[in-house]
Amino acid sequence: MNKLIPVEFKNQRIITTKVLADQYGTKEENIQMNFSRNEKRFIQDKHYYKLEGQMLKEFKNSLPTESREPLKFAPILYLWTDRGAARHAKILDTDEAWEVYGELEESYFRVKETKPTCIEDVLIQSLQQMKEMKQQLNQVNNKVLQTKEEVQAIREVVEIVPSNSWRGETNRLMTKICFKLKNYQKPKEEAYKALKERARVKLKTRLENMRARQALEGVAKSKLDNLNYLDVIAQDKKLIEIYTSIVKEMAIKHGITVKEV
Repeated sequence: MNKLIPVEFKNQRIITTKVLADQYGTKEENIQMNFSRNEKRFIQDKHYYKLEGQMLKEFKNSLPTESREPLKFAPILYLWTDRGAARHAKILDTDEAWEVYGELEESYFRVKETKPTCIEDVLIQSLQQMKEMKQQLNQVNNKVLQTKEEVQAIREVVEIVPSNSWRGETNRLMTKICFKLKNYQKPKEEAYKALKERARVKLKTRLENMRARQALEGVAKSKLDNLNYLDVIAQDKKLIEIYTSIVKEMAIKHGITVKEV
């Protein structure tokens, strides 16, 4: 295997189609044809990068002259990663391809770390490692704090129990849910549908009966028109409990806290 000039893209060692073909002892057209026939087996940004337009221009300009010249007029360029090169070796399935890939993996794709040679380099490396550890620790701490806040938020919502203030509390939660989802009708319909299914109750029929009774009692039509499902729920303790539970579940599902309302 000829010694290759290291080429990187997105901080990753890559190899061009022409160089890969030369190393595997085949023609560039064979690599292109094998890719075309087996494209579904390759994943972009994992096995290869496809460059064109401005991205290709910038990549060419980043290369040393000897590497740039063969690519000067290429309108599209495929760059193969370690995994992409392995796929091509598997497709070619020749002793030469497998042998070369083993050497590429060991001496080209696998970048060896340069060990510090003086006390200053050792200190710099140690400080960098400490910085990285601190960043990781901060990320863990932030995640733990976020989890605690989420648990507390759930606890606060769960603590809402059916009481004389159930209507106001559920209304505030439902309003916040509607605002978050940017839909002021669907969440309410979802809650009432769940109530009908769990309690096996016909809210519409109960509402119609309530209006009929109050009409006989002489209640003004404007008040009758303002009656809604919440008025029906308010007449039944079981419905209050179930409806309150449903709204709590929806609030937790959508990340709504008591503090927000």
